[in-house]
Amino acid sequence: MTEPVELYFWPTPNGWKASIALEEMGLPYAVKLVNIGKGAQFAPEFLAISPNNRMPAIVDPEGPGGAPVSVFETGAILMYLARKTGRFYGSSERERIAVEEWLMWQMGGVGPMAGQAHHFLKYAPVMDPPHVLPYAQDRYRGEVARLYKVLDTRLAENEYVAGDFYSIADMAIWPWASLWEGQQQTLDDKPHFARWLEAVGSRPGVKAGRALHAELRQTPQENKESHGVLFGRKG
Repeated sequence: MTEPVELYFWPTPNGWKASIALEEMGLPYAVKLVNIGKGAQFAPEFLAISPNNRMPAIVDPEGPGGAPVSVFETGAILMYLARKTGRFYGSSERERIAVEEWLMWQMGGVGPMAGQAHHFLKYAPVMDPPHVLPYAQDRYRGEVARLYKVLDTRLAENEYVAGDFYSIADMAIWPWASLWEGQQQTLDDKPHFARWLEAVGSRPGVKAGRALHAELRQTPQENKESHGVLFGRKG
């Protein structure tokens, strides 16, 4: 009997990448909640598997050679799970190159830039004292818009981001892209992006991964006490 993968998780866009992948791949998993608003990511036992104090992370009891292995960083987690299951990584070297290109594009672009957009547009204005920084807001709002236009152009010629097949690259990009409204973006000029958002979001595995412990999500206004933990200052 397959032992469940341990998923160290909190319901954020980064956490959803791993939960969506586990759902899509049909792997049994057990959730270990990491309450990042209360500092659980700094616990020694978590740092032992995720030294950058970021979730998600996984522990696979049946890793390479049958021995347990821990994996941190979402890109590494997705690639590991795709190799383990032989799914969602393309069927040729050219397809794998495309998957990795767009996976790295998400990790180096969409994730960090959308994260900064969320911070300056949603969190900073409700801090104590409030920080409304028009330059930072314009900078990250504009960069996210540029990235989504790149994605829209790509999707004009491809059903999914790596080609005509669904992959871990889609799983990585969708969680952040699905929050486009909070990043103050528009879909009016991005019809292919909008089509892809709907197609990916309608998949049962994506729905299940996105819904995992959704009741724990809070708005910046609802959870001001977490600001000091998350951003190193009083919230």
